[in-house]
Formats: sequence, C-alpha cells, structure tokens
Amino acid sequence: SDHVPEASINSALGQRVRELRLSRGFTLSGLAAAARVGKGSLSELEAGARNPTLATLYALAGSLEVPISALVGEQIGTSITAGGLTHHLVDLQRSEHAIRETFRIVGEAGARRHSPAHGPGVSEHIVVTRGRMLAGPVGAEREAGAGEVLSWVSDGEHSYRVVEAPFEAILVILTPITP
Repeated sequence: SDHVPEASINSALGQRVRELRLSRGFTLSGLAAAARVGKGSLSELEAGARNPTLATLYALAGSLEVPISALVGEQIGTSITAGGLTHHLVDLQRSEHAIRETFRIVGEAGARRHSPAHGPGVSEHIVVTRGRMLAGPVGAEREAGAGEVLSWVSDGEHSYRVVEAPFEAILVILTPITP
C-alpha cells in the first residue's frame, strides 16, 4: 500500500532537521532558542520520537532559512494539517533565485492557524477558490472570498482564519535563495 507509517515520516523529518541544523552551524540549544522551541522537544523531534506541530515546523524552517518542504519532504501530495486547515503540496519549483512551493488548502468553518515569521524576503500569495478567509500579517489581516488574492511578506507573524466554509484556496510560498 501507499501508506507510510508515521514513525518513518517522523524519523526522516528528524534526520532532515538535524542535517540542516548541523549544516547551518547551529547547536541543538542554539536552534531551539532561535526557533523558540524547547530543547527537549527539538531533541525528540530529531530522534524521530515526536510528531511536530505545523507551527513548530514553520519556526524551525524560518530559523534555518529553508522552505517548509525542506523539512516535511518534497514529495508532491505530502499534506500537513494544523488548526483545521490542511495543506497539500501540489507543486515545488526551484530556480537559481527562489523556491516556489504551491499548496492546496482546505479548511473547515472556524479553522485558524497562527504562523511564526519565515525567513527574510519570503512572500505568501493566497488565491481563494471557495468560501472566505481572513489572513495576513498579525494586526493587518485582510478578508478575501472566491477569486480574490491576498499577498504579503511573511517575515513577521501571520495568521489564517476561515470565515466561511466550505473553504479552499491555493497558497504559493516564494522563498528567495540567497547566494
């Protein structure tokens, strides 16, 4: 079957986090502090013994200055659920200047997610295809319905909230590659 056991997913994720941490010169304590996650939690995550939240993954990706797919895997079809919102990776493109991740988001009524800052220059673009959403930098969220687009630079905390369900959208995250 195509079902991958959660343990092997967590193990691969933990290994990727550890490799990226070491390649960026972070100690376990240093990355935990930068991403504002507990050192024990990070240690368990790297050992594959912990199922991380999406907020934790975004915090680690931001501190490591990599796109989220560098942690969760670049397998098209990979999906992550948090706060009632499910993100399905539908496309991943790399150029010499940027990485473009495209996700299909599906959410239930009242679904909400708070995201920590991503790396410098990372931008998000959401095209709402069904329902309504309130999203953007914390304190500057805007509402959008079907056919409307929300865009912002996600170098600060931002949030997403489904205002009207059923909700679907396409999210494109652009992560610049700094030479």
